[in-house]
Amino acid sequence: MKVRFMCSLFLLLGLVASFSSASAQNDCPDTPLGERQLSRCTYAGRLRAMWLGETIANWTGLTTEAVRQDAPFYTDADWGLDQNLSWKRDDVIDFVLQDPWLADDDTDIEYVYLHLMDLHQTPRLTAEQIAAGWREHINDFIWVSNQRARNLMEAGTLPPATGLGALNPDYLQIDAQLTTELFGALAPGMLAEALQLANLPILTTAGGYAAHAAQFYVVLYALASQVDPAAPRRDQVIWLVTQARQYIPDTSKTADIADFVLADYLSNPDIDDWERTRDRVYDRYHRNAADNGFVYRDWTESSVNFASGLIALLYGEGDFRRTVQIGTLTGWDSDNGTATMGGLLGLLYGLNGLTAAFPDATLSDRYQIHRTRPTLPDYLPEDRRAQDTFSAMAARMLTLTDQVILQAGGSVDGDTWTLPPAPDAPLLQLNPLVQIDQHSANTQIQRAGGTVTVEVVGEVAASRTWAIADGLEHNFSGQEQLRRIPRPYQRRVDDGVLVVSVIYDRVLPVQTIRLIEGSNGGSSLQAEGLVGDEWVSLMDGATVSAAPDPAIPYQIIDIMLAQPQAISGIRLRIAVEGRLPEASVVELDAFFIGDLPPAGE
Repeated sequence: MKVRFMCSLFLLLGLVASFSSASAQNDCPDTPLGERQLSRCTYAGRLRAMWLGETIANWTGLTTEAVRQDAPFYTDADWGLDQNLSWKRDDVIDFVLQDPWLADDDTDIEYVYLHLMDLHQTPRLTAEQIAAGWREHINDFIWVSNQRARNLMEAGTLPPATGLGALNPDYLQIDAQLTTELFGALAPGMLAEALQLANLPILTTAGGYAAHAAQFYVVLYALASQVDPAAPRRDQVIWLVTQARQYIPDTSKTADIADFVLADYLSNPDIDDWERTRDRVYDRYHRNAADNGFVYRDWTESSVNFASGLIALLYGEGDFRRTVQIGTLTGWDSDNGTATMGGLLGLLYGLNGLTAAFPDATLSDRYQIHRTRPTLPDYLPEDRRAQDTFSAMAARMLTLTDQVILQAGGSVDGDTWTLPPAPDAPLLQLNPLVQIDQHSANTQIQRAGGTVTVEVVGEVAASRTWAIADGLEHNFSGQEQLRRIPRPYQRRVDDGVLVVSVIYDRVLPVQTIRLIEGSNGGSSLQAEGLVGDEWVSLMDGATVSAAPDPAIPYQIIDIMLAQPQAISGIRLRIAVEGRLPEASVVELDAFFIGDLPPAGE
């Protein structure tokens, strides 16, 4: 207990001081640790360096954000250039150092998540906690998918519906990639736990391959503590990328980007010619995207910016300054990937690495969250310009990581964390989005060339109902979505009950029925299954994830059966109330267990 108390005391000193020393790591106990063990005190220094590295990279990257959205892009020759831009806070392309560090969207939404986890004393936030936290604290300085999600929350919609493509047309943009890396840092060496913690925050604003890109970054942060410190830094970053890639399905556009960037980097004889890979990314995913089976959407999209982050990480080869330079010069939304990689290198190499990169500078520990999130607590009431410190933020994260380790089956003994054994399951099976994709009846049957039929009692226009079971909401293959996203099915319900059936061409062992309502929901649900030619009730012993509430638009309601049922169809009777009763449905799907059975069985 004495060791832990001394480490915590040291962290608290950061509340009232700003300093550049790396002593937060140097003063930690020098105790030999075994495999799957970490020093709590040393990791605190790494967490502090994560926030510091992220803010240095963020504000340096902001010097070029959105300036070069198309070719010609920057090159190394542009470093130090005075761009003479009146709309930029800093328009000289150079490292930006601040005291205190100012909040921006690359750190402030993660900070809100940290505040919410600390407030509720849990690292696993619920949909209600996320939505309430966003509504209270995230109201300005938000754009694209974050803004769309925030608007949906204002109307009462909860995550993950706020990230569905049918509701959020910006769900394939970059947003989740810059707001969720924190969750990887909270689960060092525990990849399954990291992905579970980050799952709902990612789906708050993203889907498809954009969600995979955010997951990739979460895994990088979770893996940082597992890097071999004796390996050359070039080998360390290559190992990180190749390991994280194993958690992403091969079908995903994010996987295609990771493979393309890594292969081009490894085949490049000139390590300084990072521009070659950036230009090839531009050609494949931007200028000639359609010729390669892709869609280029905008300069804030997930794809090209994910590629930019990987280019910076790989060509930077573990050198903080070089990594940030490359990220800043890549173009597009240049601050975001740069900030992610700056935070990753801080987590990897700690305060020693950052102070070595800026030996003549005093790197501030102070953070001004009220620049963008003025409703959050002020931990430094006597400091007129800052409200928190990276040291104190790291201390709050330590308590949460204690919980993650204990809940996963590890132990916390004084200054020593003993992580649970790494799981034996195939790495892809640890990805919760892959699990959704693999067990969605709508998605899997149609992907296998089978037949899924939708019937709505009293509806004669089948063309209006097909989107109810198109599988789009549960398609996490990560493939490019080339077709237009359909609108939710909506109908006036004169008799007070909307009856919707989805019939499959095979018998499935169904465990869960999921309804994604539209803007008009029902007041109660009754589920039935098709056994042979007869519909039978499935409600005996079933549990429902949330009570249907007509006041909450786009509810996602799971009916979890008492035990798997062998059925070839699902039917919901949705009771609708009101003077002019209307009901709408985004998706009705069945989740089965095991492998997909053949058609006709």
